Order: sequence, then C-alpha cells, then structure tokens
Amino acid sequence: MRLNHVANRLAPEHFDTVVEMLRVKLGFIELRRTERAVWLRQPGSNVDLQFSRSETTGRDADKLRSQVSFLSGTPRAALEDLAAWAQAQGLPATVGSYSDKEFFLDAPAAFVDFVIEAMTPDLADYGV
Repeated sequence: MRLNHVANRLAPEHFDTVVEMLRVKLGFIELRRTERAVWLRQPGSNVDLQFSRSETTGRDADKLRSQVSFLSGTPRAALEDLAAWAQAQGLPATVGSYSDKEFFLDAPAAFVDFVIEAMTPDLADYGV
C-alpha cells in the first residue's frame, strides 16, 4: 500500500470558503468533487487532502492534536495571513502556538476535527 490522501471534516456552511482559501492562498488545485467531498493537491506534493462535509455540531476538544501541517520559514506570519483572509470572508479564525517554531490556525466554525499547522522547516529535517 502507498499513502494517497488524508481526510478531514468541514462544516457545510464554510466548506467552499475553506476550499477557496487553500486554492487562492496556497495554490491547491481541485482534483475531484462530489456532493459531500472534495480532493485537493498542492503542486509539488504527492499526498492529497480530502475534505468531507460534516453536520457534526460538537467539535473535538482535542482537535489541536490533529493537524493539516505545512512548512514555512515564517509560520506565524503565514497563518496570520490565512486568518486575515478567512476573516475577510466572514469566517472567524485565530492563530495560536505550540512552541516558538510551531503555530496553528483554528477556524472553529469550519474545522470539525483538525487545525492548520505551520512549522519551521528544521522541524521536518528527519535525516531520512
């Protein structure tokens, strides 16, 4: 078996906003869409993201430990840019931190079971 994609859940009312944010701000392309889900890929990546519409009203209290993670030389600034874009679209979003090298964006009204993380590239230097 070979890893193909990772799936997370979005609130239906913010589904298209989050997909558009990933397309406009991070260059993702839409691979496939159904009534319930979308598959996205960032050029240069070989693992796709799938987002499914979820009617779940209660959010996972531990969702900060479930991330869609990105590398950035300026992770806090990158996430603050996404948060500003989301807020301009009417989607409240905040940026927090795990450490001085790892930050997260949460949009609680949209992200059911995850946050978007950005971290410095040295944290992904696994020596493999």
